[in-house]
Amino acid sequence: MTETKDRSHLKTILKNSTVAGLAAAMMVGAVPLVVLNAYADPVQVAAPQVPSFSDVVAAVQPAVVSVRVQSNIQNTSNDESNFSFNFGGRDFNDLPDDHPLKRFFKEFGGPGGPNEEARPPRGPKGPGRHEGRLRPTSQGSGFFISEDGYIVTNNHVVDDGAAFTIVMNDGKELDAKLVGKDSRTDLALLKIENPKQKFTYVKFADDEKSRVGDWVVAVGNPFGLGGTVTAGIISARGRDIGSGPYDDYLQIDAAVNRGNSGGPDFNLNGEVVGINTAIFSPSGGNVGIAFAIPASVAKDVIEKLKDGGTVERGWLGVQIQPVTDDIADSLGLSEASGALVVSPQAGSPGEKAGIKQGDVVTAVNGEPVKDPRDLARRIAAFAPDTTVDVAVWREGKSTEIKVKLGELPTEQASAADGTEEDAAPAPAVEQELANLGLSVRPAEDGKGLAIVDVDPDSDAADKGLKAGETITSVNNQLVSSVEEVQKVVDQAKKDGRTRALFQVESESGSRFVALPINQG
Repeated sequence: MTETKDRSHLKTILKNSTVAGLAAAMMVGAVPLVVLNAYADPVQVAAPQVPSFSDVVAAVQPAVVSVRVQSNIQNTSNDESNFSFNFGGRDFNDLPDDHPLKRFFKEFGGPGGPNEEARPPRGPKGPGRHEGRLRPTSQGSGFFISEDGYIVTNNHVVDDGAAFTIVMNDGKELDAKLVGKDSRTDLALLKIENPKQKFTYVKFADDEKSRVGDWVVAVGNPFGLGGTVTAGIISARGRDIGSGPYDDYLQIDAAVNRGNSGGPDFNLNGEVVGINTAIFSPSGGNVGIAFAIPASVAKDVIEKLKDGGTVERGWLGVQIQPVTDDIADSLGLSEASGALVVSPQAGSPGEKAGIKQGDVVTAVNGEPVKDPRDLARRIAAFAPDTTVDVAVWREGKSTEIKVKLGELPTEQASAADGTEEDAAPAPAVEQELANLGLSVRPAEDGKGLAIVDVDPDSDAADKGLKAGETITSVNNQLVSSVEEVQKVVDQAKKDGRTRALFQVESESGSRFVALPINQG
């Protein structure tokens, strides 16, 4: 009887200890798969189920292809001085004579090597060839978007290509032609020549419904290996990687490597949510950070390429920068949003309509502008010759300006400000803007104040102002003397401002900087 009581007591202790231990384990985030109890069957805790991607892959893989590109190699003589090889940004001939690559080419048939005379001369183009020789130059991925053979890929995959070969999932090779390309979004459209079959194709998703954390399946041709499938999640949306004014990438962590460019990322419904275009990789391989063009961007561009082979975009013609909290305060804006006009380009639609340096573009056709990227995308979405209402913040109030947009040039013209009038050089007398931590003197051309020295402990230094730069305006008023600066600053104080907006010119261009002003 005593033994039974003791065993019952021990069982209760063990049971309570097990429950407490499980609770404690769960508190620290550890969920054991099996919990042992001396007097009971093991407790089974089911592991979370990860979805299989097999059905999605089976459905979409026939629509994904490899893209092989050949380019014209211009004819040259066999002279070593004309041999073209680029290595790390250096030409072959820049390498020292004892460099391993140079020795390799000379020993095994390169310029000056033993087999040089045996090679046929690089003469005029042969029958049926383009000028020079067609040689493989790049390869990437792509996917069918129609049963009659339209294929989407990256512009950087096909750029400068003269011939294109599509390798399908079953190994079949087909010739394709270039329909059109758009360097600004890195998209291109190919078409199978004389298709004799219908192709399996995929559709674009509504990527507005895609969420950070959603699964994606990437299918492509990494390192030329052929159809390869990887999986991951959407890590972030709206990424700006500095590749252009229309950056709005999805970031994904599925393994993406060289050769995946132009390949699709699918959601679990088999729809294309993004097109792989770039990776962040200090090592050159996958580190789990890849960037994809969103389906919404791609769908619009591809439709335009299909219709006419090019993408026409509206053009405002202004240089812009973000509005920071300091800049907003200096201009009397209630929030840091919009795009600050550094300068309108000479002869541009914006300049002709009356947009001025120092204006902040706050809305287009009544739709608020968040930042410079948002403005660039909104303007580009309009066709050339469209008239839009541009709201700008100027001198403490909002003004609407009607602008007839131009067509975005293929090559952006430099924002030259026209001819300059001759001006007698001002005397180079250094003066101090003590409250701002700056020593200045009139600029040699009489336009602005050249910064001679910056107090390293000042706000000006914190904002990046440096000796050699030039202050051209304060609160959008041109200045050429310390007295003029002080006058503008004093007026800003009377208006209750805590900061003044300085325009600064340097070798890298013009920018605006908001500096605190002494309230004493």
